[in-house]
Amino acid sequence: MRVSLFITCLVDLFSSDVGKDTVELLERLGCEIDFPETQTCCGQPAYNSGYVQKSMDTMKHMITTFEHAEYVVAPSGSCVSMLKEYPTLFKNDPVWGPKAEKLANKSYELTQFIVDVLGIVDVGAEFNAVATYHTSCHMSRLLGVKEAPMKLLQQVKGLELRPLAHCEDCCGFGGTFSVKMAAISEQMVNEKVMHIENTGAELLIGADGGCLMNIGGRIDRLGKEIKVNHIAHVLNQSKQR
Repeated sequence: MRVSLFITCLVDLFSSDVGKDTVELLERLGCEIDFPETQTCCGQPAYNSGYVQKSMDTMKHMITTFEHAEYVVAPSGSCVSMLKEYPTLFKNDPVWGPKAEKLANKSYELTQFIVDVLGIVDVGAEFNAVATYHTSCHMSRLLGVKEAPMKLLQQVKGLELRPLAHCEDCCGFGGTFSVKMAAISEQMVNEKVMHIENTGAELLIGADGGCLMNIGGRIDRLGKEIKVNHIAHVLNQSKQR
């Protein structure tokens, strides 16, 4: 099975290890990985800020970049949910509409791809930690991926997973929201950190880089001794590594 990796901006610029873990994990599960080097941002920041027409040139570029991919997989539910929006935006375009639909239909968030396409729930991971999981808004509400991450984490040997109160609440990132509405965003992430701390977990796991960067940054500023890991890192750990 050939997978084209959509690395996303945040992984490319801030969390390159997540990309490495994603590639190693998928290769271990039998996938052949390629990386289209012309890929860029999916257009989500501009689109969410109201620059719809300007963002569509970026979207067309991404459609062309991944046009011949068998599957497109990204370690981010938020970015994949944006790819899924393309058909709606191009629905009246006879040329780009069908191309957008094709890309959307073959695009998956990492855990979604492993569980729903590969049909795997136990990747053979081992990670000794007491952890809790943050449910990101775009991944759960827009993309509709809720169960796949939990199914995979429940099979990780040595991992004690504790429930997070109000897990459905936003962490306050929301892309440009955290910049434009910084005061509100700060209160939201403070509340999220409080709930994480109340679990007694030593580790927060998540599947979206934006959320992890926001929550992890606040944890550091507050001086809390809680580590933050992307789910790709946890799933890529085993005795053999």
